[in-house]
Order: sequence, then structure tokens, then C-alpha cells
Amino acid sequence: MNSKTWMCLICGWMYDETAGAPDHGLAPGTPWDDVPMNWTCPECGARKEDFEMVEI
Repeated sequence: MNSKTWMCLICGWMYDETAGAPDHGLAPGTPWDDVPMNWTCPECGARKEDFEMVEI
């Protein structure tokens, strides 16, 4: 599986699907499609729709 990285367009916080965000309720390996719609950026509170996939 190709892991993707998503960046918050508001503050630049990065979500890596491989690493997940265990401190924020997302287990390692959680694909972006499985992140709940009501999840918000742990840094600035932006909504999921404010993230964009980025090439690392």
C-alpha cells in the first residue's frame, strides 16, 4: 500500500497515513478515507476538508 501524507492548509500540520496520529485518535495505518468527517486538526482545529494530499 502506498501511504499518503495530508497537510492542513491552515497551519501546515502533516498527517502521515503510515504513522497515524495515535495521540489524536488515529491509529497507525489509518487511511485518510477512514478518518472521521468530524475529526479536526490537532494544531489549529481545521476541518478534514481543509487538508490536501501532498507529495513528500
